[in-house]
Amino acid sequence: MNYHFKLHKETSGYWAECCELEGCNTEGDSLKEVRKACEEALDVYLYEPGNSERNIPLPDETLDGKKGIIKVAADPQRAFAILLKNYRLNARLTQKQAAEMLGMKNIYSYQRLEKKSNPSLSIINKIHTKFPEIRLEYLFL
Repeated sequence: MNYHFKLHKETSGYWAECCELEGCNTEGDSLKEVRKACEEALDVYLYEPGNSERNIPLPDETLDGKKGIIKVAADPQRAFAILLKNYRLNARLTQKQAAEMLGMKNIYSYQRLEKKSNPSLSIINKIHTKFPEIRLEYLFL
């Protein structure tokens, strides 16, 4: 999952703003430094406390290849959690309902999936079977 940052040149370096995530900005003295700073800013922005109901928007694929825009990959474990939570909120499901649909014994097992997690292939398969609308290939773009 790649988010997009628009680069801006200043006399003393660069600054960048994430196109999809309002308030996710950073700066650096060189292109290499600002790119690294974008990765760090994205990771901090995507970190969410477990009780948050904030729906982080998914990347805008129409920005791919645009001039002055760089793609920055989200941590795959965090990206999976965002993708799952985004689907659940858009489907107007509670965590309890999602857990029940996936056949989980308790809500806590499901809640771990909406945090930075590393689910097993069997869990990913269950999610794909029960929620086929989730674009898991999005994680590998």
